[in-house]
Amino acid sequence: MTATSLPAKSPASTTRVRIRVNRLVLYTALVSITGLFLGPVGWLVLSGLKTPAELAASPVHWLPENFQWHNFADAFNLIDFLGYARNSLIIALIYATLVTLSSAWVGFGFARLDAPGKKPLFGILLGSMMLPQLITLLPTYLIFAKLGMVDTYWPWVLWGLAAAPYLVFLFRQFFAGLPRELEEAAIVDGCGYATIFWRIFLPQSWPVLSASFVIAFTWSWGDYIAPQLLLSTDKSTLAVAVMSTYVTSAGTPVANLQAAASVMYVVPILLIFLIAQRGFVAGMSTTGLK
Repeated sequence: MTATSLPAKSPASTTRVRIRVNRLVLYTALVSITGLFLGPVGWLVLSGLKTPAELAASPVHWLPENFQWHNFADAFNLIDFLGYARNSLIIALIYATLVTLSSAWVGFGFARLDAPGKKPLFGILLGSMMLPQLITLLPTYLIFAKLGMVDTYWPWVLWGLAAAPYLVFLFRQFFAGLPRELEEAAIVDGCGYATIFWRIFLPQSWPVLSASFVIAFTWSWGDYIAPQLLLSTDKSTLAVAVMSTYVTSAGTPVANLQAAASVMYVVPILLIFLIAQRGFVAGMSTTGLK
């Protein structure tokens, strides 16, 4: 009885098996990381569907015994939810629009114009990104109080016109990668740098514009400290209302209503990201280091 030899695997077959194994490992890692990121969101949703007793229970109740869907209706009706959301939307749109355009203009200057001290100034700009907001908040408040801008939306207008260091960096990296021939041809045609920026460079930067707008909108929408410090209750934002309104007469937070309101609070950000995700990803991927 002779032993039959098994046919040897071809190199192509071995390569296909290796690719499938690598893909399986990669997909498993991606699913695991996604689960880690979505875990807090899922816990927030479940907390909004529980009773206060279930949230305070020990050991932890992972799932509510009865889904309290009315928590979302209660959280919506207990405060002027739409009014606060409108205030947040106005502030976020004003700030995101202005800071995106001003940052694009400053980034264009750093990328395409030559001037003495440009590199040290750009280094100072990058260094300012490491300053915590709390360090500058008190001096900023004193300035706005002297100017009579407290309890108005003018601070967000001025912040938007002042540009943002991180967004300036994004635009600078993008504009630095565009061919020099574009502006040279425009200069030959008699265009100034302002015309070159508005008619040539800015229309080509829609991926970075989209990414910058989403980032700036998220900053403003999620800001709690500045609206709490600068605005009265009527003009305040949804972030402040969610954190300070859902309390008992003794001042104890009603955690399940806060969780339900927080779920509704993040929905606009998710919608904006889903709508602009292609431009956001493209903008972040086209601003590599140079």
